[in-house]
Amino acid sequence: MVGFSLEAQKRLAADITRVLSLYGFITDAYIIEFFTDNLWGSLPLSWQAALADLQPPQLAALLLENRHTREEEARYSSVWPLSLLAFKASADALAFPRRPSGWAGKSKEAGRPEEFRDNQCQSSRLPPLFRKHVKPKKQHEIRRLGQMVKRLSDLTGCCQVVDVGSGQGHLSRFLAFGLGLSVIAIEGDPRLVTQAAKFDQELVQALRKEGAKRRGQVPSGISLEGPRHVAGWVDPGAPWTEFWQLLQHPEEEEHGPVVDRGSPGAFRPRETANVDPGGEDLPGSPERGAGNTPICHTPRGCQLLLTGLHACGDLSVTLLRYFARCPDVVGITSVACCYMKLTTAEAPVPPGPGPPHSPAEPGYPLSTWVSTLPGHQLSYKAREGACHALEDYAQRLKSQSSALRTHCFRAALETVIRAADPAKKRLGVQTITKAHQLTFSEYARLGLERVGMDPQARLEPGPLQTLLAQEGKVVAFFSLALLLAPLVETLLLLDRMIFLQEEE
Repeated sequence: MVGFSLEAQKRLAADITRVLSLYGFITDAYIIEFFTDNLWGSLPLSWQAALADLQPPQLAALLLENRHTREEEARYSSVWPLSLLAFKASADALAFPRRPSGWAGKSKEAGRPEEFRDNQCQSSRLPPLFRKHVKPKKQHEIRRLGQMVKRLSDLTGCCQVVDVGSGQGHLSRFLAFGLGLSVIAIEGDPRLVTQAAKFDQELVQALRKEGAKRRGQVPSGISLEGPRHVAGWVDPGAPWTEFWQLLQHPEEEEHGPVVDRGSPGAFRPRETANVDPGGEDLPGSPERGAGNTPICHTPRGCQLLLTGLHACGDLSVTLLRYFARCPDVVGITSVACCYMKLTTAEAPVPPGPGPPHSPAEPGYPLSTWVSTLPGHQLSYKAREGACHALEDYAQRLKSQSSALRTHCFRAALETVIRAADPAKKRLGVQTITKAHQLTFSEYARLGLERVGMDPQARLEPGPLQTLLAQEGKVVAFFSLALLLAPLVETLLLLDRMIFLQEEE
């Protein structure tokens, strides 16, 4: 960000922690406990009066959208308390902007990228070969991130990319075949590695057919060599040298096919990427420099670019540490996800699949500066909320989607569960397909069955109807939490930006 100095970043981080400290009762709240914990009662009475009777489109216009229009929904039906107006203004002013450059706010198509204007499922800017098996959102992401990685490669002169957490290889495939980069794709799930190699084969088969039609000419702009796939977990608590060993000696490996340049459309095994041109052995453990920071040793002359699209939890943080502490990692692009899976001082062991680890350094806070700020702590729920797309929910509000009632259904079900067994709280009820199209009784019986409780348990219709009638309040409270979500994400990103500058 041009003109966004380190001091400005620090001031913004400090301002955000002060705001979040005031409204932790909102960011830390679980919407399923709306009734059991009386979440509505936690709001100031003046806020309750202002929000209680607003219709969903009004919530979208007045709370979640930072715009001023003459539309009926954007008109205040009552005088809002200054504290609520300040709450919204602070959330809008302190969060990083979320609209792309050139966003046309008044266009009917403003919410949809231009590449999907003609076809909502196919990006017009991504070659058809790279759209197969890829959802529209991912098509947009791999195209934009791929362009950024290619630009970084041009700037650094480094064409060796390591895609960490590569999944089914969609980004790696585009980087290798589409942009001509040498790519090593690392994924922890061997099944996804096998699937990625299968998709590579499909792409080459398509190239083979295309080459036959063109009398041996490969389509313009398409490289002939695919990525090398490696199966293995990247341990956030391990030193860089273990990561380097994984690149050299993977647990499992799939070599993607290439199109033979000498015989158009023919296949030959892909040559193994030479990640160790110096042929040097790696030390068993890293040396330590000032501040007990590992000194990175990599084979002579080998440089890498790191990238991660939706690198989960501590994985994105680990890549940033590798970039900061290893001089042979010359560039990085990082699109993080699953902030709730970050380790913290309060919760050093992350939830979810994968080998358990408890790194010496937590995933948040990453920077020394943020770790010293009063109130910098972010709960699991606050970090989980930062993963939600405020814009998607605003669209549901504007369209008055029937799916809005789902949160109210789940909150009412929580009262049923706790009435039957007070010890059971926040049980994981797996997604119930088209829950908003069910009656509450139908929903409750499916939910009870999924948590191992009697689906035929008696439901008290009178009290439950009283709860279900408060759907508007549930939606309003959730909207308040979503308004703060970009603020939480901004603090997480600032923490990473400041860390990189501290490590310079």
